Amino acid sequence: MNKFLIVGLGNIGAEYAETRHNIGFKVVDAFAAAHGGSFSSDKLASRCEVRIKGRTFILLKPTTYMNLSGKAVRYHANAEKISPENILVVCDDLALPFGTLRIKSKGSDGGHNGLKNINELLGTQNYPRFRFGISSDFARGHQVDYVLGEWNVEECEKMGERLEKAVAAIETFGLAGINNAMNTFNGK
Repeated sequence: MNKFLIVGLGNIGAEYAETRHNIGFKVVDAFAAAHGGSFSSDKLASRCEVRIKGRTFILLKPTTYMNLSGKAVRYHANAEKISPENILVVCDDLALPFGTLRIKSKGSDGGHNGLKNINELLGTQNYPRFRFGISSDFARGHQVDYVLGEWNVEECEKMGERLEKAVAAIETFGLAGINNAMNTFNGK
């Protein structure tokens, strides 16, 4: 199948726009910008469609808030008839150093509430996910403040290059397959 659902996880609203937890939105925004796409409101999400070399990339930013992301993913996957192996969910990961990319073909939610809801509503963990490292540079008991905090100066300086890598990883996923994407970008 030549159609892919690329879901960036995040929270809607200006107060969340530049937070670490919204890196999924930031990545799909960068992908859309790199390919001349723009988002418009759709059911349960902002949606953008981009075509590259005969492949269709449907970019999604759920408007349900992070913890209910599965509602938007399930709806659009069903509406577009996209099977789980062609869904790529982009989210933040505290366990990875800032900017580190990790793509996997399936897996647990790893404590991520957005992934947890998607797993529940899709009824499977067997869909690709793309984790973008945000590091765990916070004091004990301050995880929520850190995740919902804004990027620091050093992270902002490196963000452009990291987003370019993320865009290339998604292109590789859709054009050359998940194994090529994992082999080329994991740990980078």
